Amino acid sequence: MTLTGRLDPANLRVALWTLRAGRHARRELSARGVNFVALPTAPTLPDAARRVVTATLARTGASCLERAAVLQAWDQAHGHGRDLVVGVTKPSAGFRAHAWLDGDGPCHAEAFTELLRLPPRPPRDRS
Repeated sequence: MTLTGRLDPANLRVALWTLRAGRHARRELSARGVNFVALPTAPTLPDAARRVVTATLARTGASCLERAAVLQAWDQAHGHGRDLVVGVTKPSAGFRAHAWLDGDGPCHAEAFTELLRLPPRPPRDRS
């Protein structure tokens, strides 16, 4: 299966999963905190579909923590489990917090001090 045009059924399936997973992430982060986020199982599609996930997250305005949680679930379902990392800057530098996946660009590790690292969790199906 290849991902072709924007309205390709596979692209739509990935976008719908991303919207659903993003809603779950936002709700669970708000209600239960970062340690308890469990997202719906990602569809089995080619790794190239990850670009649809990132594009959908960007268009929905997902926070960095929501984005990292959804991408972590996607990557794990496709055999690429990565830790979710939360980092902070020093208060003297103007306190900021940021979340990303281990292995993302070097700008993350250089600008932030790691505060929390969460390994991938098994997905949980729910409506």
